[in-house]
Amino acid sequence: MTFDVSNPGALGAPVSSSSASPGQDKRPVFQKTLKRSIGCTGVGLHSGQRVAMKLHPAAPDTGVVFKRVDLIGGGAIIKSRWPQVIDSRMCTVIADKNGISIATVEHLMSALYGLEIDNVIVELNGPEVPAMDGSAAPFTFLIECAGVLEQDSPRRAMRILKSVAHTNGNKMVALEPWNDGLRVDFHIDFRAAAIGRQTCSFTVSPAIYRDEISRARTFGLLSDVTALREAGLARGGSLNNAIVVDGDRILNDEGLRHDNEFVRHKALDAVGDLYLTGFPIIGRFIGRCSSHADTARLMRQVYADHSCWELVDMWQDATETAAWNPADMVAVVAPAAAPARRVAVSR
Repeated sequence: MTFDVSNPGALGAPVSSSSASPGQDKRPVFQKTLKRSIGCTGVGLHSGQRVAMKLHPAAPDTGVVFKRVDLIGGGAIIKSRWPQVIDSRMCTVIADKNGISIATVEHLMSALYGLEIDNVIVELNGPEVPAMDGSAAPFTFLIECAGVLEQDSPRRAMRILKSVAHTNGNKMVALEPWNDGLRVDFHIDFRAAAIGRQTCSFTVSPAIYRDEISRARTFGLLSDVTALREAGLARGGSLNNAIVVDGDRILNDEGLRHDNEFVRHKALDAVGDLYLTGFPIIGRFIGRCSSHADTARLMRQVYADHSCWELVDMWQDATETAAWNPADMVAVVAPAAAPARRVAVSR
């Protein structure tokens, strides 16, 4: 299955009549990219490899495109779309037609969604996005340092028209209609006493994302570490890029950034996985003890039923100011708990 962003009807989904101009009191929402290139280095959570990453501005309608620059012949180009997903067991992995892959794209994709970046080229010299501190906060920091540029092409959204759900035992994921952007409701229930039952609900906006979602770190159980590494996973995992839980204990010296940090990270992952549609979503996502794999199965159902979604132009009040105010970009503070890292800005 292919999904051509330049052809909204490519999957047979209707294009809403709301694409027409709603009147003089409204103006279109435009796509955004970065003002300049910026880079960082880090370790892949699962591969354990040292990876350098650069984010570059991109033309309207490019979307989020990954490029492996460590390969002979100029590298592989991989679009961040659901048809390119080849694995979603422990993280989200995308690949081109030759099987060249990039793993753990969800945290970066989440930051790009949260800060409303539509078009960017992501260059990597390895097979995995660097884990940084295990959250999306370092990526939001990079985006804010690079600056955000409004482009001259209208932004479109995927609007959910009817409920779609996937159930797998005690796990459940669903998308349903919602009128106010993307709403994420998540619930988890772990036997480990340090995690237990947690719930969070957010309507995603740049401010809410940055303050309430982006800093939540990935997590794992100490009892699972040996099995994961024997399976070739979590080779780069450490207390510097993950919360490690042992029963009722948090092994990280700094403790938690939020009382419900675990479920907030699940919401962070869901936002990143949902951005593999290539569009912001107008709808409500519900996750109950679900995983990357459950979200992938849900999205296969969504794309199989063209009557449950449509693409619409996005509009805002003509008097409304842009979400990104250059004055707000002057004083950018790095996440307090993020480990030291090298940041390179190309001007």
